[in-house]
Amino acid sequence: MDENDALGPLDPDFAARFVRDRRRPPCQLYLISPLDVGGGFPDRLTAALGAGPVAAFQFRVKGVDQHEAARLGEPLRRICADHDVAFIVNDSPALAKRLGADGVHLGQDDGDPREARALLGPGAQIGVTVHDSRHLAMEAGEAGADYVAFGAFFPTTTKDVRHHPHPSILSWWVTLFEIPCVAIGGITAGNGRALVEAGADFLAVCSSIWDHGGGPGAGVRGFENILRQDL
Repeated sequence: MDENDALGPLDPDFAARFVRDRRRPPCQLYLISPLDVGGGFPDRLTAALGAGPVAAFQFRVKGVDQHEAARLGEPLRRICADHDVAFIVNDSPALAKRLGADGVHLGQDDGDPREARALLGPGAQIGVTVHDSRHLAMEAGEAGADYVAFGAFFPTTTKDVRHHPHPSILSWWVTLFEIPCVAIGGITAGNGRALVEAGADFLAVCSSIWDHGGGPGAGVRGFENILRQDL
């Protein structure tokens, strides 16, 4: 938990006392791409999206120019459209605009959600990384974000992280706000249930899907039980 959060410390027992509102939609999967989406990755994405319900796919590549990113992203956008899955571009509103994406995910250094909204239009889904900060989350909501992403909740090799929130931040958020929250960071079928119970609207997953020994389809199916509300 961010000790510098302007709102002060949050009681870690908040999550233990939290009861998920059954009127809120069930938690859903939000897939994040590996950095390498070339070669046979489109087939792997098709397998993942065909294996079970997935709400969104985030296209995340690094170290390539926008032309190459657009070349890699276009077939993936079409696959998402065919499966009625939101196609979200990481970091770049300009690339999201170029690809005709459903939205963009912004880090804290990737610009203002209001500017992204002006570029992408009122129907775009705009998400914002807020780490472990309730203050940043409320700022993002005030700026028009469609969802906020807290994390990393567990150790992860996908990216370097400094922020490690307690699940209670999810419980606090959904108790007070209707804007959906995404839990991210090292989430697997083995540890994700606690985040669902704490109130996460979406589980953002990467390695647990693409590195699954049985393939990405098996990775998606592995989350089926932990996302159920009737357990």
